[in-house]
Amino acid sequence: MWTRLILALWLASLLAAPVHADDAPAVPTEAAPAAESAVLRLTRADAVASDSARFPTGLDATAVGLPDDWARRLPAHIGSVWYRFTFDAPAAALASDTLFALYIERACSNVDVIFNGQRVVQDGSMVEPLARHCHRPQLVTLPAALWLTQGNQLDVRVAGQAGQRVAGRERAAGLSALEIGPSGLLAGRYERQRFVNVTSGQILAVLLAALGTFMIVLGRVNRREVYIGYFGWLALGWALLSARVWLVWLPLPTRSVEIAITTGVAALAGLTVLFLLSYAGRPTRRLVPALLLQCAAVPTMLWLIGETRLQRGSDVWCVLFAFELLAAMGYYLLRARREQPRSRDFWPMSIILGCAALLMLLETLARTADFGPPQIQWLHWGLPVLFLAVGIRLLQVFARALQAAETSRKTLEARVQEVTAEIERNFAQVAELRVEQVTEKERKRIAGDLHDDLGAKLLTIVHTSDSERISSLAREALEEMRLSVRGLTGKPMRLADALADWRAETVMRLGQAGIEADWRSPVEEMDHLLPARGYVQTTRILRESVSNIIKHSGASHCKVRCAISDRQFGLTVQDNGRGISTELDGKLDRGHGMASMKHRAKQMQGQCLVESGAGYGTVIRLTLPL
Repeated sequence: MWTRLILALWLASLLAAPVHADDAPAVPTEAAPAAESAVLRLTRADAVASDSARFPTGLDATAVGLPDDWARRLPAHIGSVWYRFTFDAPAAALASDTLFALYIERACSNVDVIFNGQRVVQDGSMVEPLARHCHRPQLVTLPAALWLTQGNQLDVRVAGQAGQRVAGRERAAGLSALEIGPSGLLAGRYERQRFVNVTSGQILAVLLAALGTFMIVLGRVNRREVYIGYFGWLALGWALLSARVWLVWLPLPTRSVEIAITTGVAALAGLTVLFLLSYAGRPTRRLVPALLLQCAAVPTMLWLIGETRLQRGSDVWCVLFAFELLAAMGYYLLRARREQPRSRDFWPMSIILGCAALLMLLETLARTADFGPPQIQWLHWGLPVLFLAVGIRLLQVFARALQAAETSRKTLEARVQEVTAEIERNFAQVAELRVEQVTEKERKRIAGDLHDDLGAKLLTIVHTSDSERISSLAREALEEMRLSVRGLTGKPMRLADALADWRAETVMRLGQAGIEADWRSPVEEMDHLLPARGYVQTTRILRESVSNIIKHSGASHCKVRCAISDRQFGLTVQDNGRGISTELDGKLDRGHGMASMKHRAKQMQGQCLVESGAGYGTVIRLTLPL
């Protein structure tokens, strides 16, 4: 789409002529054909090869037709040629209100105009170094005071280079047909031709220079995409080389300028080859020295063959460059056709490279065939358009790749965040496991110390003490110590076995205290497991409950009920004693009574509720998760 848009704008710019103040004729619209008929076209002249300041009268003149191409008629001539035109004045030229002018479409390289013995213009130096006006039209005002009714003489001196001494045929000396007519009418043609030949080239050169600079910077930032840098230097190089079309004067001899132009073409051909190969994905490091050697060989060979063979030598090099470029184009299109990542570029690049190959073919024919200087320099104006199309295509590809990279980056960031969160979770689990391992190890150490040291001493007191009370207390302490050791090192216990132990101990203690015990547990099989720590804490809560009943309740009957569900275990202890008074409840809370029971239940993510009233007994409800 962008390529078609650029081509359309370019063609429109060529067809649209700038509006000039003198374009509108002074006569009405219906008089326009009359103004056209007032234009005198000069196509025959008497020519004399001479460097004299005026038309030489002592030399034989030769009748020549215009346009006169020196590459055909004077292939080895060096210097200037005088052209004399004799004509009668058009009727409109003698009118005082009409200004006539001379329009020279092409005078390569410089021109000196004398009208009826008076010099009216001398555009540029007539000796080396010559100014370069080959692509610039000339519009020369012919003053009305110089006009004669009959026998007007127009002498035009052209200074230029022979076709053998220039690298491009379009820069060989010559003179086009001349037109004499109203200045307002010819000014439009002059402005149009100047825009086509010069201004459009300058506009394209500026665009290419900006594009090339941007691509060079982009290539420096993205060093992996080397083809971007190659294309940037290619666009910038062509913008500089195109200055030969519109740059009028260089302080160098023509031979040096022509060799420099051919060397520049060699450098651009090498950059094009490197761009196409690198864009196709082929490494180009080994090819760079060979192309640099070729660039060095071009000026050396052109200088050694002499200035009379400059055009032939340049033609040979240009044909070689054309073959190199065609080979690189074919290789790129072959790779783009076969490889999936570049397949989408095949058709756009095929069209662009096909147009470039056509332009090269036209340029080669213009160089090798005797067609005379081309009217339109298609290579000079067509290639910049193709460069712009390729640049826009590369920017599209780069933007698409950048967007894909941004999407991949966001996906990667999300994945990294997920992996980081997973690592953090794993680290937390490992740290927690490590803490549990260290805690378990410490528990076993403490349990071992209690069993080996404190247990042994308590057992000694039990067997050696003469006091029954001391012996009984030692047994209770030994039992508590064993229970603590079991909580520290024991394995999970079946809930059914734990209920059996609790029932046996509770019924025994209540019976010894003369209190009737009513214990009821579920009769179905229970596969639930109770952690060792949970077994120990529940045992202590139940013991504390029974101890409170025996010591403080004055009850004669105690009911114990056990309830089990899939997720919860419930234990209810109820007596028929006097209940808990406020003073007594306060005393128990300050010790290890009811408060310690509630605290133990909370440690197991459960709860212990106490319901009591004076004269109504006490109910303790323990609920634990399974």
